Amino acid sequence: MCAAAVYAENKADLVANYRISAHYNAPDKSLDGNETLTWTNKSLDDVTDLQFHLYLNAFKNEKSTFVRESGGSLRGDRLERDKSPWGWIDIKRMSLAGADLTKSIAFIHPDDSNADDQTVIRVPLPKPVKRGETIELEIEFKAKFPKVFARTGYAGTFLLAGQWFPKIGVWETTPGLLKLVGGEGGKPPVAVRDGFSAWNCHQFHANSEFYADYGSYDVELTVPSNEVIGATGELVKEAANGAEKTYTFHQENVHDFAWTIQQDYVKLERIFRAEREVSAQELATVMKRHKISMEEARLTDVKVTLLLQPEHAAQAERHFKAAFNAIKWFGLWYGHYPHRTLTVVDPPHNGSGAEGMEYPTFITAGTSWLTAANDGTPEGVVVHEFGHQFWQGQVGTNEFEAAWMDEGFNTYSTGKVIDLAYGRLQLPVHVFGIPLGWFWKLPSRNTLEENRAAYIGIGPKQDDLARFSWQYRNSASYGENSYMRPGLMLTTLENLLGSERMERVMRTYQQRYRYRHPNAKDFINTVGEVSGPMQGWYFNQTVFSSNVIDYKVDGVTSTRVKTALGVFDKDGAKVTVAAKDVDKKKSDEYLSKVYIRREGEAVLPVELRITFKNGEVVNEKWDGAYRWIKYEYTRKSEVKHVEVDPLHKLALDVNFANNSWTGDADNSVVFKWASTMLFWIQNALQIASVVG
Repeated sequence: MCAAAVYAENKADLVANYRISAHYNAPDKSLDGNETLTWTNKSLDDVTDLQFHLYLNAFKNEKSTFVRESGGSLRGDRLERDKSPWGWIDIKRMSLAGADLTKSIAFIHPDDSNADDQTVIRVPLPKPVKRGETIELEIEFKAKFPKVFARTGYAGTFLLAGQWFPKIGVWETTPGLLKLVGGEGGKPPVAVRDGFSAWNCHQFHANSEFYADYGSYDVELTVPSNEVIGATGELVKEAANGAEKTYTFHQENVHDFAWTIQQDYVKLERIFRAEREVSAQELATVMKRHKISMEEARLTDVKVTLLLQPEHAAQAERHFKAAFNAIKWFGLWYGHYPHRTLTVVDPPHNGSGAEGMEYPTFITAGTSWLTAANDGTPEGVVVHEFGHQFWQGQVGTNEFEAAWMDEGFNTYSTGKVIDLAYGRLQLPVHVFGIPLGWFWKLPSRNTLEENRAAYIGIGPKQDDLARFSWQYRNSASYGENSYMRPGLMLTTLENLLGSERMERVMRTYQQRYRYRHPNAKDFINTVGEVSGPMQGWYFNQTVFSSNVIDYKVDGVTSTRVKTALGVFDKDGAKVTVAAKDVDKKKSDEYLSKVYIRREGEAVLPVELRITFKNGEVVNEKWDGAYRWIKYEYTRKSEVKHVEVDPLHKLALDVNFANNSWTGDADNSVVFKWASTMLFWIQNALQIASVVG
């Protein structure tokens, strides 16, 4: 099936629509807000209560689940306990059709036994919301922003407002059989599913991000007039009022809204012109590969706003170029970016906890004023965070329950953009804060090497890949199984399917589930539909287990073939060959034995390449089912070199070092490992610090 058959219309089913008016109080970093939430029950159920996220309460005290799980350290930043960094959010009033619901609000903790956690509330309703019915809630709230520690908060005059308003959860019905019930007494039967329905409204955990329904946002923000502002969506109105200014933003088909202010942002704007950035040949390739029309392949113009720190002004071009590369390649591969704006935020040094985060049409990057020309900073962060506009922004997977389907898909996609647009990058090695790339050429790396270094360095057997984000053993395991390992899983899948077929898989999946909430089964079924059934064997081993891939060359021998002694039947007679009858001259043939062993538990087919000293090459394929296999060859030459998985298709293989054997010393291997050792050490030190 081609992507044309599932072409997305770029319009969401608007379930949760917000109108918010908020006044920011700069002196105490607080906010007074009024929110009108219009929520439609799109299910077949009657909903008797509502559940909301109050994410800012994760920063309220040290008893919250978020602080308990993180230990006050996350994403390379620490909670400064002695500087009153706390933040919180209170609902002052909630009403529905004139009925006051405020007193019925209760804190719940659906994920753990922490009664002190206040990040989720339940609100019983006076009467159920019938299927298809729309309700409108009025909510008055007060919020205090924390000192920025993870994803949201302030640092000096800088503010990143993420997850800052009461946000409704997602009402979900697990798949079940559709049945007709009733119909007695002349009444028409009613269609119901026998699945299980409930609110999906998890607490704010350290190792998780977010999940919400799509809607439209109209947000009015009043801030000091000397602040430079950026936000989700398009600025549709601004009005000055003495020392303050009110900005109104609008955006449809999104599931969140974030904003930022800072007095000394350097604000720059450019337009991504699709006709200029994308060639006719590139469009033709996409049309042919996916069997789609020019209308479906063509990209659209995007207004890109960059909010840069003054000390990073010299890197403006790098930020824009990275954003343009991301808009182009994600759009060509998966379908055009559907929004008209993109805001890229560069947080200050003392606000680094806000770096590397994604919100609809709004991302935060990360860099420093000391950076070498081709070390991938800030390019990697900009491309990665933009990628979330597709993976989780458009394909709305549940980051609480399947972070790998967001972060992993984006890690895979980011690597492809970086390697295509920038090639190999310098190692980002610093001494006393100064990049060594300024002074001499350092070894280079690509994204595959980075992912493998982190994947192997953490220890791939700690957890199954498919796991709720807060249930991984620790932050390192969460990072590995949400970012690197699924990225390598998709790279390995591409190597097995072929790049063109994999591209069709990914575009079909992206288009089919744009503005929907798919799960792992949906992706696996798409793979089977587009490329042929994987029969579960691949995903069972690489997603739903902690098994690792590890094939090795387990031994190689080449011995001269000796003349066989003994009695042989020849022409009806017995002929004896004795030692004294054998020519003393050495045989010109060799018997070679090659042993290959599966060290890991995962069983995948693997290719082998055996090279003889006379230049002859033999290629083999092994199903890997048994623990080992032996190959025997009689040739006029000895074996010179054996390589398992010579094209490195199995990117998940935990040990490439045991994949080859050579009969002669190969100094190039020693040089290769020496040149990359520094990178591996640095990468291991940075494993626990991951971007959004």
